[in-house]
Amino acid sequence: MNKTVIQFLLVFLIILISLSFYWIYFKKSLNSPTKNLSVTKLNIDKNITSNYIEDINYTTVDKKNNKYQITAKQAEIDINNPDVMFLENIIAYIYINNSDTIKITSNFGKYNTANFDTIFSKNVIVLYPGHKITGEYMDFSFLANLGTISVDVIHYANKTILSADRVEMNIATKDTEIFMNDNTKKVLIEGTK
Repeated sequence: MNKTVIQFLLVFLIILISLSFYWIYFKKSLNSPTKNLSVTKLNIDKNITSNYIEDINYTTVDKKNNKYQITAKQAEIDINNPDVMFLENIIAYIYINNSDTIKITSNFGKYNTANFDTIFSKNVIVLYPGHKITGEYMDFSFLANLGTISVDVIHYANKTILSADRVEMNIATKDTEIFMNDNTKKVLIEGTK
């Protein structure tokens, strides 16, 4: 009788451990967005302080089948934080279901491969039909569908030019809010012909 109880407990314990392992490692990866890495050339710095990758292409798809693709001419990965890449000459596309495609370009950036957050810097240009937003800095979260553009922001929309300190944009809906950092200053609006 004791032998049967011990065998039953051991089998139960093995099943419990197996299920726990499945839920922790496999179920988590099924629910998270997927990412594909396409690397054409890998150069490793001999100083062992960083890694360089040329011509990278990351593609991420979320649960709603929205897609974020980012390419760069060069990336540098700090060995101390391999989830973060410092990028040069960036072109990114955001494909949201039932919405227009957004194109973002910049000279430099910082991309987190774990959560897909991206910082674009220097000569940032955001393009989508009927709109062009320029600035020097953009903080973008693919999972939150939010982009914040700041520093010397100019928003060209139809026949209007808006100059502001900051633009916050819902990427899925294209709703934008335009701000000045100083509440006593107003957004400059100009009309064009």
